[in-house]
Amino acid sequence: MNRKIRLASTLAMFGILCATAPVHAHHAFSAEFDAEKPVELKGTVTKLELVNPHSWLYLDVKQQDGSVANWGFEFGAPFNLKQKGITKASLPVGSEINIQGYRAKNGKNFGYAVTTTLADGRSVKTGGAQDAPGATPGQAAAQ
Repeated sequence: MNRKIRLASTLAMFGILCATAPVHAHHAFSAEFDAEKPVELKGTVTKLELVNPHSWLYLDVKQQDGSVANWGFEFGAPFNLKQKGITKASLPVGSEINIQGYRAKNGKNFGYAVTTTLADGRSVKTGGAQDAPGATPGQAAAQ
């Protein structure tokens, strides 16, 4: 009987540990973004949201017809960005930046940022998805 109690206690403890372990549920890059549609855009920062689980950067991009379109780009987690030197001070509203990444599957003006070149010339890996394409995308015109 003593052995059964120990086994039951061990299993109960294991169950409690599993239930309290952090869950790393996360959507995949391929669920929202298209690896076959790389984009490279230059624009003016309009907003930076350093929020978990993904930060977002918004910028105004001048289109070929002269109009301006606002784009949103998914970045990595705020802690990871801070380790790379990305803060609200490094991406202030009004600064000119360049983003290389991938377009959203839905065709709207959203994307996943792989590399961001800041106004001071620094180039920073800003994406956080583990399943995103590893290679820096080539230039592609925004449609």
